[in-house]
Amino acid sequence: MTARIDTFVAPPCVDEIEIIYQDEAILLINKPSGLLTLSGKNPLNLDSVHYRLVQQFPGALMIHRLDLGTSGLLVVALNKIAAAHINRQFQLRTVNKTYQAVLAGHMTDDSGDIELPIAKDPINFPKLKVCLATGKPASTHFEVLDRNVDTTRVLYTPHTGRTHQLRIHSAGVGHPILGCDLYGTLESERMANRLLLHAMTLEFDHPLSGERMRGVSACPF
Repeated sequence: MTARIDTFVAPPCVDEIEIIYQDEAILLINKPSGLLTLSGKNPLNLDSVHYRLVQQFPGALMIHRLDLGTSGLLVVALNKIAAAHINRQFQLRTVNKTYQAVLAGHMTDDSGDIELPIAKDPINFPKLKVCLATGKPASTHFEVLDRNVDTTRVLYTPHTGRTHQLRIHSAGVGHPILGCDLYGTLESERMANRLLLHAMTLEFDHPLSGERMRGVSACPF
């Protein structure tokens, strides 16, 4: 099987990372849209959250990711002990996250759960797909915040953390996220100049004190 070559090159991102909270164990940061979480294999994709942070914090370790176009909250460990502790929380699903998104069209229900299993798509790499037969379970709760002429603003609470989950689930119910280049339509992609998806809140236990931490980042769109 021929190895796939990553030819994608991310446009330069001039926006800066905002550090919301900092101590000896963790950073809580606000990632701008258009910045990779981790540097890519392509040397032209060196710039990333991790690359920038290790210049100032050499021990910084990325525990979870946000897609290139997604903005919002990330927790970063500053040592391996903190990383292992928070990774364990992700595995046990005790980390709580909410996202705000703007979708194409009008969601009929005011709230509900999207249950669509997600699988790899070997034909359309790097896309994933909904597959009832082979997909891994994926669950997202939604609440409608507002409806405009041709869009719906929603609050998403993912119960699982599959790659591209919110983008796939939005498209899967017929309401792609505006600005989504992988799962949207040409029309919905052109309705915004960025992916309108923002990680708004993040809750977890501090790896040293055990205190419940809650970060909040206002939605920029």
